[in-house]
Amino acid sequence: MEAMADFPIEAVRGKFPALALTDDGRRRIYLDNPAGTQVPQAVADAVSRCLLNTNANLGGFFETTVAAQQAVDDAHAAMADFLNAPSVEEIVIGANMTTLTYHMSRTLGRTMKAGDEIIVTRMDHEGNVSPWLQLAEDLGLVVRFLPFDERSWQVEEGALKALLSQKTRLVALNYASNLTGSINRMQTLTAIARQAGALVYVDAVQFAPHGLIDVQSLGCDFLVCSAYKFFGPHMGILWGRRDVIDGLKPYKCRCSSNALPERFELGTPQIELMAGLTAAIDYFADLGAAAGEGTSRRKRIAKAFEVSIAYENALAWQLIEGLSDIEGLTIRGITDPERLAERVPTVSFTVDGIAPETIVRQMNSENIFLWSGHNYAWEIVHQLGIPAEQGVVRIGIAHYNTAAEIEETLESAHRVIAMLRQPRA
Repeated sequence: MEAMADFPIEAVRGKFPALALTDDGRRRIYLDNPAGTQVPQAVADAVSRCLLNTNANLGGFFETTVAAQQAVDDAHAAMADFLNAPSVEEIVIGANMTTLTYHMSRTLGRTMKAGDEIIVTRMDHEGNVSPWLQLAEDLGLVVRFLPFDERSWQVEEGALKALLSQKTRLVALNYASNLTGSINRMQTLTAIARQAGALVYVDAVQFAPHGLIDVQSLGCDFLVCSAYKFFGPHMGILWGRRDVIDGLKPYKCRCSSNALPERFELGTPQIELMAGLTAAIDYFADLGAAAGEGTSRRKRIAKAFEVSIAYENALAWQLIEGLSDIEGLTIRGITDPERLAERVPTVSFTVDGIAPETIVRQMNSENIFLWSGHNYAWEIVHQLGIPAEQGVVRIGIAHYNTAAEIEETLESAHRVIAMLRQPRA
């Protein structure tokens, strides 16, 4: 395919040291990417450099503390470019998406009262469900569950409209599913929710590695993502609309700053990881520059996604087409080649009569890295009637994977499933 031929896959792979690792001479195939991607050398170097050369707490006047503050400022600026945020003051960086969401849910709870309503989807990761369920339990809020359509594999506008009321205070939405891979029509859903007077909180963790995010065009009030899903270190990022977060009072120490975003960033920041975060964003910018975009960092990031999406979609279709040949295998998500733009390259499936873990253990033993289970998509497996203790087989592509790796994975899946179907002697 032309899109695959145009993508500089060898140059990309050369930036990721983990891709060259072997185990007793056996290659590794990393298809566990929805749970966390590998990192470029530049990210590891940035973390190491920060720890070795600028290791200090913030707020002083000597060299290392000034340099540490610069690393923090650079990370906020990089994420503002990545998300197209109007201001660095809207970027909150913390431990991970789930922790940030718990923190923000408690902060928003200060603005709610018993009888107010929250909508959560059956498409979300638990990190965007449990915080709201537990807030509702604490405050006496009403929770309404928004299902996804099992034909389109997306949240439909009509279903959201049917749940909204004058009492709806917040709608927690999923940009892309970490199990089905489906991308929701976020701009439309957000507009519907905000027209009803509700705040909109978007989980973009699974979308962020695979598509360009523009918080200004989305129209949401909050958006969260995780750096370790897009080739960065283990940390989470929350964007909050300035006119919303500026009026919120988070739980924090009495003597800590009341400025934005500091009042939402509890304790000493993970300064070395913030340095790695900037390097991860610059990796995207460098990829865009290599594809011919030489202007602003934001435009270079956009170009990087333009070329990587085309490449990933070709790999996703190769995977979907190959899996579809296996009798008794059901892909839980969009399989129409005309709708590849409506999914990320995360493909989950079940096989009649075979436990997903049995398949995954065997393929893992061949050094093909992938996952089984519900993968914290708790509501999805329950809506689909899949036993939560079994879940699915999940294969997740990143733009450093190759067509040869997908072909080898398909050969393994065909062979392993056929072997597991053989009657025992």
